[in-house]
Amino acid sequence: MELIFVHGALVRDGQWWWQPTAELLQKRTGVQSRSVALPSCGETSLDELSGGLAADAAALRRELDNVNSAIVVGHSYGGTVIAEAGHHDAVEHLLYVSSYLPDAGTSQGAIMSGESDPVSIGDNGDGTLSVSGYDAASFGARFLHDADDETQRRGWDRVTAQSAGAFMTPTSAAGWQGVDSTYIVCEHDHSTSVELQRFHADRATRSFEVPTGHHPFITRPDLIVEQLEALLQQ
Repeated sequence: MELIFVHGALVRDGQWWWQPTAELLQKRTGVQSRSVALPSCGETSLDELSGGLAADAAALRRELDNVNSAIVVGHSYGGTVIAEAGHHDAVEHLLYVSSYLPDAGTSQGAIMSGESDPVSIGDNGDGTLSVSGYDAASFGARFLHDADDETQRRGWDRVTAQSAGAFMTPTSAAGWQGVDSTYIVCEHDHSTSVELQRFHADRATRSFEVPTGHHPFITRPDLIVEQLEALLQQ
């Protein structure tokens, strides 16, 4: 069993975001973790960046092709990547953290369009989008308000442009359907509303809520590992 983490939109270096939980999980269980490099965030070749959602889903499938069994964790946009990747025999369980379980035919942009206080995203004019109107302090206050200042700064250093296709392309599959899944609602999330989280949590097999912001795998890795330990014992 391995754990594969799919990070959210408009950032890079998923392994850094997941590392606090990865280290604790390995210490307690010996389970190894890896993070998918998302082409739409420029984490592979520049030629793949324009591939958008489809390229990200293909990257996840390649990771799954190399393991016998896996728990896949989707954070935020990562859940849309899981949906687009479709069903894969290696997937034993899906764990969602402030994420999405979209129906086929739904784009990331459409998912976010109903938010009353959406994250401000600007068009760079080159086929990519970026968060707009933020600096290190305001980004930290919105996305990492329950982390220390140094972690907020390091998170800001990993903000990046992303292919517009990651947001505008409707999913062609719903890879979460028929797969055992758990959803973690982040009660103090300043990025994704609790209402939107609970809407998608209702589509998972089970859900529970934690008193954290958008990134509990950084700020409260113990809560994430507790859930993963329970899944590993099933």
